[in-house]
Amino acid sequence: MSAEPSPPALEVGRLLDSALRDSGREDFADRSFIPALKRLIDACRQEASLSRLGTLALRHDVLRCLGNLLCFDELEAANPAVLAAPVREPVFISGMPRSGTTFLHRLIVQDPNTIAPRLYQLVHPEVAHCGRAASFVRKAGVRLQLALFRLIAPEFHALHPLGVDEPEECSDIIAQVFHSSRFESSYRVPSYGAWLRATGFIDAYRFHRRFLQHLQVHCPERRWILKSPDHVFALDEMRAVYPDARLVVVHRDPVRVLASVAKLTQVMRSPFTRRIDPLEIGREVTASWIDGARRMAALPADDRSILHLHYRRIVSHPLEAVDAVYQHCGLALSAEARYRMFRWLEKTRGAGGPARRYDLARFGLNPSRLRREFRHYTDKFRVELEPD
Repeated sequence: MSAEPSPPALEVGRLLDSALRDSGREDFADRSFIPALKRLIDACRQEASLSRLGTLALRHDVLRCLGNLLCFDELEAANPAVLAAPVREPVFISGMPRSGTTFLHRLIVQDPNTIAPRLYQLVHPEVAHCGRAASFVRKAGVRLQLALFRLIAPEFHALHPLGVDEPEECSDIIAQVFHSSRFESSYRVPSYGAWLRATGFIDAYRFHRRFLQHLQVHCPERRWILKSPDHVFALDEMRAVYPDARLVVVHRDPVRVLASVAKLTQVMRSPFTRRIDPLEIGREVTASWIDGARRMAALPADDRSILHLHYRRIVSHPLEAVDAVYQHCGLALSAEARYRMFRWLEKTRGAGGPARRYDLARFGLNPSRLRREFRHYTDKFRVELEPD
């Protein structure tokens, strides 16, 4: 495929210069992110068929991330002790996407002794160092962005509700250094995705720890509860950076998972591209999660740092699932935390609306074929198969 003309708004050199000019700094303390940024921009130029809105959105996102990196540089120069603070025994929730991990994550963080990255912090991580007034202003800006996104992608909120103060995924953390599958969800960038998987994620997880060190500056004793299906693809890198981490892996019927992921990908990409191919999206998510299932099936059965949970257990007996997580991670569930979780469950009961159904054929997904391709995974973990 021939490359499309590169809009000046998406030239890497101009983006770097613009971010430096806006920050008043001469250079980045660490420039190791630049190859990933170049790969992303090249893939968007050659493969993504960006709409005008897509070009503007990508530029805004890149400049925001570059600004956050420069802000970290400035904060660390003023207070080097930020990077000396340990991140102790973080808990990572991962596994199949669309399997109740968001529900479990948001339930656990009702415990005031836990901490998770909130959406507004992922957009503006410097708020951890700011006063209340500055935080209020930044939150208001994020609320406005969410309102605009609901206008351009009205189906998204029903699939994955977003809230300024809600915890969100780690894929948005490592996106700050342009090393995240989050970009694959928003844009058609197969060459960038292949490069990510070939390169590995060690630099991304080193930045992940740096990010958490900034967010925990005023609450270093609280336990991190983190979540993203993408951790499945970087378990070695996660262990290298966080050797004392605890992992919770959630399992669900891949047929239900893939239909939902394909629909979510279509909804996320639609505002930013001139062309959508549902069949290609179906092939992409299937290939990705065949690999993910293979990686989960290869996990050692005797690894005591891993807890395996099932979607059905989480949604039918959520507090029992929490008890299992706390026992596995050596956490104490206080009476106050349990009460807060119970109240949250009461408040959110029925909030998801009726069960959603997806047109598998639209994405070229054949249930019988998928059952065969994922049988090694569903058999090993005794995954309950759901109606197609």
